[in-house]
Amino acid sequence: MHNARRDRIFFLIICYSIIFVTSCSPVNNRAIPTARTLPITIGSTLYTYHGHNNGVTAVAWSPDGKLIASASFDKTVQVWDALTGHRFTIYRGHSNWVTAVAWSPDGKLIASASFDKTVQIWDALTGRHLVTYYGHSDVVTDVKWSPDGKYLASTSFDKTVQVWSIGKNFTTDTILTYRGHTNWVMTIAWSPNGKYLASGGVDDTVQVWNASSGLSLVRYNNHTNNVTGVVWSPDGNRIASVSMDKTVQMWNAFTGKSIWISCCRFDWVNGITWSPNGTFVATANTNKTVETWNSSTGAPVTTYQGHHHEVVSVSWSPDGKDITSGDDDGIVQVWRSAL
Repeated sequence: MHNARRDRIFFLIICYSIIFVTSCSPVNNRAIPTARTLPITIGSTLYTYHGHNNGVTAVAWSPDGKLIASASFDKTVQVWDALTGHRFTIYRGHSNWVTAVAWSPDGKLIASASFDKTVQIWDALTGRHLVTYYGHSDVVTDVKWSPDGKYLASTSFDKTVQVWSIGKNFTTDTILTYRGHTNWVMTIAWSPNGKYLASGGVDDTVQVWNASSGLSLVRYNNHTNNVTGVVWSPDGNRIASVSMDKTVQMWNAFTGKSIWISCCRFDWVNGITWSPNGTFVATANTNKTVETWNSSTGAPVTTYQGHHHEVVSVSWSPDGKDITSGDDDGIVQVWRSAL
C-alpha cells in the first residue's frame, strides 16, 4: 500500500511547510482515448479514465449524469464525458493540490477546494474562472453547494465550517462561520431540503447544525477516530458516516441515535455516497475496493475490485446505474452498480 500517498490524502500527518507555487495555465480541451468497455454486468468496470498524473482526491457526477469531474494532487480538476471518458476541460486555477469538487445544482458551475486555502468557482464546460473565495486561513478540505444553488459550505484545517452566499456576478459573501469543531474539519454535507448541514472531522465527531443560524443541533460521538466522510439519506432523515476507526455508521440525523454500525475488513474508509433511491450506500476503501452496503441493515452487498491502489473517493450516478471511484494512483473507474 502506498502509505505516503495515503497520508497525504487525509491530511493527517502532513507537514505545514508546503511551498505554494502559483500555476494557472490555459484550459486544455484535449480528448483522451477511452478504455475497452467490458460487458455490462453488476460490478464490471465500464471504462477507466487515465487523465490525471497524481492521486485522485475527489470525484463527482454532474446533476444530469452526463459528465464526471475529478480532482487531483496534480493541481487540476478534469471534466469528462461519463459515457465515453472523452475529456472536455482541464481546470488549472489552483496553485496546489485540489481536495474537493462539487457541481452546482443546475450543472453549469463547479466549485473546487484546495491546499492553496481557496475555493474557486468556474464554468463547468469551458473552465473559465469566475471567482476565488479567500475566507479560510488554512487548507480547504471540502466544498458543497446547497440544493438551491444559492450557498456554498466549505471546511478547513482552520477548524471552521463557512457558509457563504453566491451573489450576482458570482461574488461571494460569508454569512456564517461555524466553530463547533475542536480540530480540522474534513467533510461537509447539506440535507436534501437545504436547512441543515453535517460536518465531520479529526475531532472524531459529526456535528449537525442549522444552516442559516449556525445553531448546533446534534453532536454524534460514536466514532473513535477521524471522520472522513458524511452523507445524508435522500429522504433527509438519516446520516451515514465513515471513519478511520474502520466503521460505516448509520444514525438518525436529528436525535443522533445509532441505527447500525458495520465493521470493515480494511484499514479505514475514505469516502461514502448514497444511492439515489436510498437503498444502498457505497464506500471507498483502503483495501483497493468499493463496497456497497444495505442502508437499512448495514449488510455488505457487493464488492468492486478493479482498482490496484487504495480508493479515495466514490460517487453514485444520478440515475443509480453506475458508480465512479478514484484512487491514489490517479486512476478513475466507472462501474455498473447493483441497482
